[in-house]
Amino acid sequence: MKLFDDVSLRPLQWDDATDIYNTIVAQKEYLGRWLPFVAFTDSVQFTQEFVDSSMKMEDETFTIRKDNKFIGLIGFKATDKGNCKTEIGYWLSSEYQGQGIVTRAVEQLCKYAFENLGINRIQIKSAVGNTQSSNIPKRLGFSFEGIERAGELFPDGSFADIEVYSILKKEYTIGNNG
Repeated sequence: MKLFDDVSLRPLQWDDATDIYNTIVAQKEYLGRWLPFVAFTDSVQFTQEFVDSSMKMEDETFTIRKDNKFIGLIGFKATDKGNCKTEIGYWLSSEYQGQGIVTRAVEQLCKYAFENLGINRIQIKSAVGNTQSSNIPKRLGFSFEGIERAGELFPDGSFADIEVYSILKKEYTIGNNG
């Protein structure tokens, strides 16, 4: 899926593990502030296991690429086909923040989920205080549902409160969001 002339989404592939690992290691402090899995990402093999697991799941994951260079991940998680709902998770390298890349990627995944996957509800969760992340669903017309108290455990044993946003198929119109 093309997002901009030089930015696209590509389905996750078996050989993406090294790029993902190298990006996480290079930005461990930045990414680790909000993403608990970063602390456990200690080898290409660990990342390969994540890729292998993701490739076997029904939830689709995409690499975000600029000029074909890996810059982040986005995908569906915890899809509940019986209830026609899913969650979108994402992360992006720090130097590519503020360019509208993730907003456009989320918009495209919403369109894809509503039009092709039979999804009726999409949610996005973001740690309280992670305004760069929480601004994305706000920009796209998602409704703020509330705070999931102590919703995510971090490696240091602390819990983060999580903001929950959602949008329903009947509320979403490409071009009228953002």
